[in-house]
Amino acid sequence: MAEALETRSEYETIELEPQSPTIGAVISGVRMGADVPAEQVAEIRRALLEWKVVFFRDQDVPIEEHVAFGRHFGELEIHPFTPNHPEHPEIVVIHHGPESKRGQNDWHSDVTWRLEPSLGSILRARIVPPVGGDTLFADMVQAYEDLTDEVKERIDGATAVHSFVHNFGRGMSEEKLAAFREQYPDARHPVVRTHPETGQKALYVNAAFTTHIEDMEPEESRRLLRFLYRRATIPEYQCRFRWQPESVAFWDNRSVQHYAAFDYIPAERRVERVTVIGDEPF
Repeated sequence: MAEALETRSEYETIELEPQSPTIGAVISGVRMGADVPAEQVAEIRRALLEWKVVFFRDQDVPIEEHVAFGRHFGELEIHPFTPNHPEHPEIVVIHHGPESKRGQNDWHSDVTWRLEPSLGSILRARIVPPVGGDTLFADMVQAYEDLTDEVKERIDGATAVHSFVHNFGRGMSEEKLAAFREQYPDARHPVVRTHPETGQKALYVNAAFTTHIEDMEPEESRRLLRFLYRRATIPEYQCRFRWQPESVAFWDNRSVQHYAAFDYIPAERRVERVTVIGDEPF
């Protein structure tokens, strides 16, 4: 893994500080917004592909610039289940404080319950606790590459089912749940996804949204999924980002999972996210 640093590209319009051998880099020299030069957008995209998650500090810009920055990388989704900004529905607002009982603390890749899950997410911190509230990211490419040949043979070509119900369907009436199921039917995605831009293979199942592996006995599916879920928890595949106000994380949902540590209550944490629409996994 250490050799990965030696093969990285040089950059002309941004400065980059790696956070681990294979995942995570802090980018400087960028002001998030609509007027980011095309050459810089291209290098940010290349850094995202190489490092899987990139970070920016001191992005104190209007909310419109956050939305505009996301649009440099593709069309933005409007999440149907989360609290969204009243004037900018592309912005998902995640806000916890003294009264919160549950955080977003499952390892997952965003919206894998969609038929065309997201390319990536761009999250900005507005209010951060004095300590805690970090976000962890796991390199699912490396997690796949380090599997034994025997396990790879079992999962290459397998298909898993993903659903919104476990996380977002709780508390819905049967009528409302049926309506959302019709609009967002269960999605079938490969257990091992091929990245459409890099060609790398990555594990593409997660504890938040994956329900089972098709054509497998239920108990066998549960055992195998538990094993694959745990790959994200291995420290050697991770980087950890400590938030500051107006810091930004931009991660590639096709190659990482993330986990928001819910360890800061009764302090307050508010973050805002735009999500770039992706394509059908293969």
